[in-house]
Amino acid sequence: MIVQLFTLFSHILLVLSLGFYLITNLQWYGYKLERVVFKHKRYSWHLLYFIVPLFAYYLTGIYFWIYFYFAYLPSLYIWHKKIDKKLVLTDRVKRFFIFLILAVVFQDFLCLVLKSCKIFGTVLPLLASLGASYLFEKILFNGYKRTARKKLEKMKDLKIVAVTASYGKTSIKNFLYQILKDDFKVYKTPRSVNTIGGLVKDVNDSLPKETSVYIAEAGARERGDIDEIARFLNHHYAVVGKIGPQHIEYFKTLENIRNTKMEILNSKNLIKAFVHESAKVKPDEKVVIFGKEIKEIKADLEGISFKIEEQGIEYSFQAPVLGAFNAVNITAAILVARELGLDMETIRKRVSKLKSVEHRLQKIKAGGKIIIDDSFNGNFEGMSASYELVSSYKGKKVLVTPGIMESTKEDNEKLARKMDEVFDLVIITGKSNAEILASNIKRARKIILSDKSKLEEILAKETGAGDLILFSNDAPGFL
Repeated sequence: MIVQLFTLFSHILLVLSLGFYLITNLQWYGYKLERVVFKHKRYSWHLLYFIVPLFAYYLTGIYFWIYFYFAYLPSLYIWHKKIDKKLVLTDRVKRFFIFLILAVVFQDFLCLVLKSCKIFGTVLPLLASLGASYLFEKILFNGYKRTARKKLEKMKDLKIVAVTASYGKTSIKNFLYQILKDDFKVYKTPRSVNTIGGLVKDVNDSLPKETSVYIAEAGARERGDIDEIARFLNHHYAVVGKIGPQHIEYFKTLENIRNTKMEILNSKNLIKAFVHESAKVKPDEKVVIFGKEIKEIKADLEGISFKIEEQGIEYSFQAPVLGAFNAVNITAAILVARELGLDMETIRKRVSKLKSVEHRLQKIKAGGKIIIDDSFNGNFEGMSASYELVSSYKGKKVLVTPGIMESTKEDNEKLARKMDEVFDLVIITGKSNAEILASNIKRARKIILSDKSKLEEILAKETGAGDLILFSNDAPGFL
């Protein structure tokens, strides 16, 4: 009896442990099982923490529990302690574990009562709980979505601006918010919330009913994602910023990326869309193409300046934000502000007071060092522009980067050669691009750091007062 209870308890704990690893990975990849299976960057983790224990359970018999308690559980615990993006116990995760406990207990109870199982099943309760979780979340989400849509429909005076781009959409959103906030009751989606699930939750939980302008960011990992957002928001204005090969591994071609971003036009309430020339679409009565009117862009470590031509008149702008590419993002915000009725002089004054978006070329001074935090910038154009920006700095220049994630080998090779031209020391974090970057950096010193917990120690040793440190892109450990 004691042996049977021990086996029962241990089996339930095994299934919960495998479920813990599974749901952690699913949360990282937006609860898309196909991405966990086919797009994961650390397949060795799948082998060590899921496949090996699963096979060992079925093949080692009574000896499995020695491995389980003295090897697998301790190693899973250590893995969890070391990863930098730990499982967040959201309501969805809690419901998954409830389904999993119910499934494994029900199965094991049947096995004991019927005495028909030579060994308790492990895969079946995992699959059953996963299926039940997906079905339940779908039903729940549809209800939340209807509630959110009704809330938007009741806000009769609300104007919605939807913003998308391959890169820069969060900056456009934040710049537009800063320009409009003194004249309108403006609300913007927080941080980088840009999925249909995040937007539905944001509308239900956070959108104030007195809002007059709602600025919503729209992102995508596959065709149809932005279409679903557009048909949910039914926004009045759309912005499509710079189009490029970000997330190319999901979309395969630049044409697929462009077509997905242009789904932002699928709103029944659309009045006007401002689309960057990189989208390569034709203008019409609702679509305004921008980009060519931006002239004389200058950028340094104090900010940027540029000119915009409108109806034959040139307007000069200066902003205390870093990065020449931000001229495009600020221009997009200016065009929407003009459409909403602000005069150019008012806009110019507000542009001159814009604040940098957190973690996007944000300049910080600490301990005599200049730190440029560009950790949320993850595309070739933006990253290479930031390198160009700091290239004129006279002191020692240090770069901390994992390279470009979810992009091509060629882009990382080009970026590495740019790093080699500009920096004295390159600290490569993560494993995904380490080999590509290291092989193309010839002149600069390089340090490959697979464990980011040692980064602070390395920087304390390798840098001093007067040095410039650029944090270029960031990536969680699972990438």
